[in-house]
Amino acid sequence: MPIFMDRHDVWETTAADVAAAHRKDLEVQDRYGVKFLTYWFDESRGTIFCLVDAPDKEAAQCVHREAHGGAAGEIVEVPLAAVEAFLGRIQDPAPQPGQAPGSHLESGHRAILFTDIVDSTEMTARLGDRLATELIRAHDSIVRRCLAEFDGREVKHTGDGIMAAFPDSRRGVDCAIRIQREFRHYNQHAQEPLHVRIGLDSGAPVEDSNDLFGTTVQLAARLCDEAEPDQILVSETVRKEHGDAALFKAAEQRQLKGFATPVGVVECVW
Repeated sequence: MPIFMDRHDVWETTAADVAAAHRKDLEVQDRYGVKFLTYWFDESRGTIFCLVDAPDKEAAQCVHREAHGGAAGEIVEVPLAAVEAFLGRIQDPAPQPGQAPGSHLESGHRAILFTDIVDSTEMTARLGDRLATELIRAHDSIVRRCLAEFDGREVKHTGDGIMAAFPDSRRGVDCAIRIQREFRHYNQHAQEPLHVRIGLDSGAPVEDSNDLFGTTVQLAARLCDEAEPDQILVSETVRKEHGDAALFKAAEQRQLKGFATPVGVVECVW
């Protein structure tokens, strides 16, 4: 059967309410030949995503209507491999001791981070391929060590930087700060210093062929391009989600390439 992902826009709903509704879906699903594989709840945005193995969209909706009346606002067919690669699972995890089945929580929302080595082309022309490659390896080592500490997942290497995904904005921002501080320490002892710029946005990127796409990725990349050496620029969404106002300067509206209207750009003070 096809695999579908549906989206519910909810407000003033708790995680417990969502878990209870999921259990009701499981009680009804067999009547319609449907299997609810798992779900994700993004409480901050008021959205629920359900992954469903069903004969068609209407069968999935029928389960929701009978179980609790909360029909999905949108249902799309999705490639199973893409869902598994990006979200990491397609079955509900085993409940922990004392935890009811179906009461897990996981969000499809991600923070996207880009790093970029400043003047990498000039560095290669000046030092030659071999030495420049060694410096890129130093960059990669520092960034990957920081990613591991903050639950970041490297999506791809961009040649002179790294694109990574995080479960939430707080870990993305905290990792960006650690990266810049690690490079500051590195430069105190290096004959050839390395300076990086970093950009972050958060949202629900689209997965395809082990890569991520969409507006969230594009804005994170543009913020990285816009940043000065040793600077971290984030979106207003990231600033709000992180929650620590002391880390951020006031937003500036800037016209970024590829965006029709000005975008709020926020500097993270590290």
